[in-house]
Amino acid sequence: MSNHAYRARTGQDRASLYDEITDKIIAELEAGRVPWVQPWGTAAAKAQLAMPKNASTDRQYSGINILILWGAVIERGFTGQSWLTFRQALSLGGHVRKGERGTTVVYADRFVPKDEKRRAHEDGDEAQVIPFLKRFTVFNTDQCENLPAEIATASPPPPPGLIEPTVEALIKATGITFHIGGDRAFYAPAEDYVRVPPPQAYFEPINWHRTALHELGHATGHASRLNRDQSGSYGTKKYAFEELVAELSAAFGCASLGIVPTVRHADYIGAWLEVLREDNRAIVRAASQASKAADYLLGFLPEPLASASARSLGQDHEVA
Repeated sequence: MSNHAYRARTGQDRASLYDEITDKIIAELEAGRVPWVQPWGTAAAKAQLAMPKNASTDRQYSGINILILWGAVIERGFTGQSWLTFRQALSLGGHVRKGERGTTVVYADRFVPKDEKRRAHEDGDEAQVIPFLKRFTVFNTDQCENLPAEIATASPPPPPGLIEPTVEALIKATGITFHIGGDRAFYAPAEDYVRVPPPQAYFEPINWHRTALHELGHATGHASRLNRDQSGSYGTKKYAFEELVAELSAAFGCASLGIVPTVRHADYIGAWLEVLREDNRAIVRAASQASKAADYLLGFLPEPLASASARSLGQDHEVA
């Protein structure tokens, strides 16, 4: 296949994938549901609060794959957040039950075709790299049989008494300037500090911790950290995109720490819909950046707390 034809096919595949993912998230938001808080937001929800992980390698999925897998958990009423490929289930001595439908996750990679290597070598140029997508089908461990007991059983959530001290230790460990006071929570990019009202201003103490994780999510974007574009003023699409990154980062961080995620800024749903309708890659980019932000923050967790929470949010190759 020629370079041009390969690029065209790859481009179509990527575009259809972006559309597929984006359309699904738009439909959820239009129905008043926020996909990254939904799995645990209702009494009927059976899902264990956790980040999705591969049950064979123990690695956490990252970026858009988190939203894809959480979405499957909601839609199909799975109880656990552990996933396997068909072959991995067999290699563990179990199998996927007959007739079960898998869930597609994505992995982005790059390669240089042979012709391009040869051309670059002859011309003394740098070879052009072609991005491509691999799609993998995975199955929830609920869809499998005869797996070893330790694989099939969900690990217990952290004891409630440990959650709040862990978040407080994390806030200190990040080194980000953190003020408590005033009547509103915000991150000031120019001065690089977070301010959150005192815990007693919140109906439940855990809401204070959720808020802190949201604002710390913004702080990861500072030029000295992950260097995201934070130049958007209130009401702009750039501003809405950064809010989406912080929302997702807080949801990923909360789930990793055993806190049920909530929507901090439901009033931005309209603005997020506008961003997603205009750019079919926006949710994928936001999820990728949020994964890096949550990973950055969880990287400050003192051991042994870190080993359970950050193994590792950002290691999959993201589709960006």
